[in-house]
Amino acid sequence: MTVPNLITILRIILAPVFVIYLINDQLNAALIVFVVCCVSDGADGFVARFFNQKSKLGAYLDPLADKLLLVTAFIVLSSMGHLPAWLTVTVIARDVMILLGVITIHLNKMELNIRPSVVSKINTCFQFLTVTAVLCKGVLPLAPALYSFFHYTTALFTVASGLHYIQYGLRVMSANVKE
Repeated sequence: MTVPNLITILRIILAPVFVIYLINDQLNAALIVFVVCCVSDGADGFVARFFNQKSKLGAYLDPLADKLLLVTAFIVLSSMGHLPAWLTVTVIARDVMILLGVITIHLNKMELNIRPSVVSKINTCFQFLTVTAVLCKGVLPLAPALYSFFHYTTALFTVASGLHYIQYGLRVMSANVKE
């Protein structure tokens, strides 16, 4: 068990704590937990690279921890009226599409080497920024236009990232088709 994996597991453990704060409408406490998760996300990647502690388990756990935190944040914040439902549906639909593609490729015993693309990393960054902006409403409210900017920019990168992964999946499948 590496230090980065332990940090990632901490993020996974903090996700339900974050959701409990959200459900109880304690946005400031939720913000603190969310920021801890964001910082630890950067920390585990830094430690893994700097101290050469990359692991196969970490390659799976890290994006799962991100998805757990972000998907639950989007669902709960949307159900509470803090985020538009269309944005939450867009975020979840992309993740489900990617998961279905990975399952399809795996079931067909095709070689798959997924690494996050630049567009996907920007997408994740905007998803984190969008949630952070919403959680900051009680501490540092932004102009309504800025929230709209975050919503539409996040949607744009979510769709772009989803299309990028679809394109990649189709290339993998077509390269593995037996003639």
